[in-house]
This record gives sequence, structure tokens and C-alpha cells, in this order.
Amino acid sequence: MASERRTPGSQTSLREANRARIVDAIKKHGGLTQVELAGVTGLSPATVSNIVKELSAGKVLHTTPTTQSGRRAQYVTLAHALGLVAGVHFSTRHMRIALADVAHTVVAEHHLPLAKDHRADNELDRTTLLIADMLDNLKASMNEVLAVGIAIPAPMDRKTGTIAHSGILRGWDGIPVAEVMKRRLKRPVFVDNSANLGAFAELRIGAARGKSDAVYIDVGDGIGAGLVINGQVYRGFNGSAGEFGHTTIQENGPLCRCGNRGCLEAIAGGYAILENLKPTHGNLKLNDIVTKAMGGDAGCVRALAEAGRHIGVAAANLSNLFDPERLVVGGELSRAGEILIGPIRHALERSVIVDEDSMPDIVQGQLGARAATLGAVAFAIDRVAIGPNDKVD
Repeated sequence: MASERRTPGSQTSLREANRARIVDAIKKHGGLTQVELAGVTGLSPATVSNIVKELSAGKVLHTTPTTQSGRRAQYVTLAHALGLVAGVHFSTRHMRIALADVAHTVVAEHHLPLAKDHRADNELDRTTLLIADMLDNLKASMNEVLAVGIAIPAPMDRKTGTIAHSGILRGWDGIPVAEVMKRRLKRPVFVDNSANLGAFAELRIGAARGKSDAVYIDVGDGIGAGLVINGQVYRGFNGSAGEFGHTTIQENGPLCRCGNRGCLEAIAGGYAILENLKPTHGNLKLNDIVTKAMGGDAGCVRALAEAGRHIGVAAANLSNLFDPERLVVGGELSRAGEILIGPIRHALERSVIVDEDSMPDIVQGQLGARAATLGAVAFAIDRVAIGPNDKVD
């Protein structure tokens, strides 16, 4: 009898897992024929056909007839509910693009590395082509795109739409990114700082959900922060609030890319960690540091812990000023988990002035490297929903 009771549950779980495999495969590739779906998922053509019919009836998937190798086929994509939005995140060394419907379901995603000191004109050209190519794979057109959100790893001047401080992101100074992309795509485009949009995403669907006062700390090549006050991302008078990485923690310390000395980023950011490890570990990437540290490499563990201690001291200063309920640590180096976050927590506990019961809790972000991209998607959706000149958070 026990076996009989388990069987239906097992069949249901298997069918749900098969549905998830099909949807994940379509998200990854943008669109596939049913034959291709069978190939990439390992499911039988009959199983794929049945699940596609079921999900199409539920408006989760959309099928269109096509021809492949002279034979008729069904091309399968995710359904485009009421239109699409694009979210683009430029970091100093990577670019990620996501297409989603207005229900926030990501239907296609693309990620690629960028050259050091990449230039805005080249990357905006490439972004335009990639969005068009992704839409083509979805059998969609640019007319279906309602808006585009773009995350930039630099403070943005809300009056000019350009980077607020020269030298923060070389090759992008003086470029009104939203205006340039609007001319190319012929669609509404909205731009914000990547830490702000990472905070926005974690607030909406991640580790800051339900918290009215929180800080999102983005630790990667650089260090940034998104501030959440009364449930809204705070951008400041000029739009450049949250430049956590450019707070001075060591007077006359190492030169920072912003032109000042002793900034947190110049001491604890990804580039600083890589340079400190170079004599013993050679040329590494940030991902290598995390992987080696998680594998027990003492030098990489030490480097991340030391960075964490510096970030924790700066976070304590921020907490003493701002009194947040939660600190969310995201960005590429946050994958190291407690190797980085533990020292941040210990340093904060030593320096924050409130008692133990009132201290902010420190957690790892839930959205990983996709936080700013998903934030850019949500930002674009909200702007379309309420109008580009209205207040949004």
C-alpha cells in the first residue's frame, strides 16, 4: 500500500521535473524545435510533444510552424505576455543581457566577457546586435520590446544621463547611454547604476525582500552599494548616492581609479585582490580566486578574508550613519560565501555602535551575478508601467 501511495507522487514529480527541463532549455537557447528540445533534454519526442501541448494551452509556451531540413516542425518559445523588456548589465569585464515578459519571466539570456577598458561605442553597437539576434531567435521583433533597462557600474548624473565622475569607467565618459541606445533601438531606454539595480532586484525578489531599510553591497572588480530607505532605492540629489567603494578608509593609501587615495575599492576590490595575489599565484581571474578559496587555498582564503575585514569596517561606518535592518552581499566575489561574509560580519560587530540585538544581519544575495540584470528588467517594466518621468522604485 505504501508503494502504491508513492507512485502517483513520483509520477507527478517526474512530470514537473520534465516540464522544468523543457522550460529551462528554452530559456537558455531562446527557442528550439520540438526535435531539438528532445535532443537537449534527453526526453523522448512523445514526452516533449505532450508537455509542449500542455504548456502551450496554459500560455506558458508559444509554438509556431517552421521548416527544418525540408521538414515541417514546431518551433517552441516562451509566451510573450503583453510584450517584452530587455535588461542589460555592463560590468567592467562582463556583459549580460536578458529578455523578459512583463510578468518578469526571463525568456532568453546571454552572457559574454568584455575586454579590459572596453569602449561604450563598441559595446553599445554589440548590444544592439545581440538584442536583435535574441529577438530573432524568439521569432519576435523589436516592435514587441516595450523598454530597455541598462545597468552601468558607475555613478550616473540624473541631469545629464552621463557618468557622474570621469575615470570611473574609462571609455564611457560623456556618453549619454540612454539617448544613444534609444536612437539605435527606437525604443524607450532607462539607465541606472548597477548597484542600485542590484539592490532593486534583491528588494523585489531576493534577499532584501520585505525589508524597508537595507543595503546591497556589490563586491566584484569594484565595490558599490545600493541603499534602500523606506522600501525605495535611494539615489541622492544628483543620482550618485551609494558610492560605497569610494569612501576613504586609509588616508594616503593606494591610488584609486577615481583619482583619490585610500578608497575601499582600491584596497579591497577585485583588482586590488588580484594584484596582491599575483606574486604568489600569477595571473588569476576573480572566479579563480573564489574557486581556489572554496577549495582550501590558504592564500586566496586570506586575501578574501582581509578584503572582508576592510569592507566590514566601512560597512560599520555606513551602518552607524544609516541603521539598516539588513546588509545583502552580492557581486562576483559573494560566491565565496562565509569566506568573505564572515570577516565582514566580525568587523561590523566590533565597530557598530548599536547593541547586539539591534545590529543589521548580513546575508548573501540570492540573485548572484544576475542581480543587476534582473534589476534592469524590473526597472524598465516599472518605467513603462508608470511613465518615464514619474517616481519609481
